Amino acid sequence: MSHEYRRRGKNWFTAMGVLFIVMALIVLTRNLLIWGPEFVLDFFVSAEVTNEKISAGMLVFGILMIFLGFRKTN
Repeated sequence: MSHEYRRRGKNWFTAMGVLFIVMALIVLTRNLLIWGPEFVLDFFVSAEVTNEKISAGMLVFGILMIFLGFRKTN
């Protein structure tokens, strides 16, 4: 393999990040279709730990994993 070929972004960090984002989007889309936007918004702003808050955390974690995958390693 040539040293000019860059494998940035093609590692398990980006794969796991994409997996977390896709799973979170599936859960949020399912809840929006079942409950509707009003109830999902109520679940986001309630004091309890809900599925929507976990999904939002999964989105943030997935984006963080993708950024970690694209960082330059020496």
